[in-house]
Amino acid sequence: MSKGLEERKIKVLLLSRYFPPDIGTSANLFFDLASSLKRKGHEVTVVAGYPWYNLETIPKEFRKGFFKTDFNFGIKIIRVRMPIFRSVKINLAAGHVLAPLALLLGGLRCSNVEAIYVYSPPLLIGLAGRILAWKMKAILVLGVQDLHPQAYIDQGVLSNALLIRIFRSVEKWTYLFSDAITVHSEGNRQHVVGVVPSKLESVKVVPNWVDTTTVVPLPKRNSFSERLGLNEKFVVGYAGTIGLSQGVECIIDVAFALKEKKEIHFLLVGSGVEKTSIVKKSRDAGLDNITFLGMQPQEQYPYVVASFDVALVTLNSRVKTPVIPSKIISLMAAERPFVASLPEGDAADLVRLAGSGIVVPPDLPHKLVTAILRLYENPETRQLLGRSGRQYVEENLTAEDAAQSIQSIFTSAKKINEVISL
Repeated sequence: MSKGLEERKIKVLLLSRYFPPDIGTSANLFFDLASSLKRKGHEVTVVAGYPWYNLETIPKEFRKGFFKTDFNFGIKIIRVRMPIFRSVKINLAAGHVLAPLALLLGGLRCSNVEAIYVYSPPLLIGLAGRILAWKMKAILVLGVQDLHPQAYIDQGVLSNALLIRIFRSVEKWTYLFSDAITVHSEGNRQHVVGVVPSKLESVKVVPNWVDTTTVVPLPKRNSFSERLGLNEKFVVGYAGTIGLSQGVECIIDVAFALKEKKEIHFLLVGSGVEKTSIVKKSRDAGLDNITFLGMQPQEQYPYVVASFDVALVTLNSRVKTPVIPSKIISLMAAERPFVASLPEGDAADLVRLAGSGIVVPPDLPHKLVTAILRLYENPETRQLLGRSGRQYVEENLTAEDAAQSIQSIFTSAKKINEVISL
């Protein structure tokens, strides 16, 4: 009898639109997962696009050709080039169709694998994974991060009734074609099961993870804070995507309300489709207590958040899907206290369970001001929140924990398929 998947080295294929040096949630999550699976002794191949996301310049080696294969920390990475448009919005929209096709072509260049794990969105990447799984007779696990199309419907981006029906059908068939599905919270699990009740036993909660060996508590006084002249300031920071759902415009209102407190300075680090309007709003208000920076390289991130005395996590009130921003887990790992301005749901529940921050309702600047001032005046509370968050991550949300959970899901899906094929 052959050994089970949990007992031997297996060939795993990971499909993601982004992978470092891309800067963002999916790139970081997949790098950490790939590294953890590799450390467990598995043979890992990643198929991803040429890097461009949140990069100021595209690395020279990725400016020509259509395919490129390299190795990073023992991980084989197959890159597939996709068209890059001048508009970030067009890039993001076109990627919902182009990325799955490109990753399918990249996957066809792989030798046979036993298990495939794909990152959604884009939704169609699940169908690309299904084709590869049929060809290689492999297990397909769909990792659902954002609930599409619902997230776009909530933000008003998708309103055409016909398009909504089409995308909902794609969502349903993508779930049905998967051998198993992972989601990062219980609310997301309930959504997926509501779409495909027949998949009740196949939808598993695997909380988002962080590499606790690279995102670690660091002193506030470091090379990053020194370079920006922040060492003598009480820094309120935001680091991440500045997009449609993040509600970052609320932070400008908070900075305006606290502009007379010269010792408090706001630092916004990130990029996204809403950043231009946010910067303009700040300039129109004549604020000199706020600094904007673009996305920083992954290795710089721990120093960025270490410079925060208090971090901010924001979502606007239009967000109805039970999303848990990945920055929450990263801030907890970095031992930084934070204020979470977001709707009630899985994210708020996590913050309270971990005891890592203060939760306030979304789109209410005065509530954010009150919470920030509370932490400004109570350094002991800041220390307590930071330590509680770090402890919770170490006990529940490491990349090694996630790799073990996903490996177990591969095993369960394989056993179910073997029974069905008998």
